[in-house]
Amino acid sequence: MLLTPAIAGQKIYTGWFSDVAIQGYDPVAYFTLGQPTKGSPDHTLTWEGATWRFANAKHQALFEATPDRYAPQYGGHCAYAVAKGDLVKIDPDAWSIVDGKLYLNYNASIQAKWEARRPAFIEQADAQWPKIGHD
Repeated sequence: MLLTPAIAGQKIYTGWFSDVAIQGYDPVAYFTLGQPTKGSPDHTLTWEGATWRFANAKHQALFEATPDRYAPQYGGHCAYAVAKGDLVKIDPDAWSIVDGKLYLNYNASIQAKWEARRPAFIEQADAQWPKIGHD
């Protein structure tokens, strides 16, 4: 399978033609609603050079107060790919929360691989991220 590379060195993944993080999905909603939820252009803020959207003002305020609590790991790049030393885009529907941290992946198939060996992949990605993520 060919994976599309993300922009090398981009701390927060936004895609090639956008400055919007996680394709406009609300990062707080993964924690509060337990599901991916599109954010609104009416509720946005800029953090780490990216525009973040939120479903409502409450979610925006929660993120603004503690962005590191809600922002996805590895700058919103595919967690499985980071474990392999690559930067790859994500599908907001391929996600999991582990130990209070949000991890996003490329697609459902990659998410299944990630889930099968999640602790090992997190360890690998944590080791790779400082090398490839410019964090």
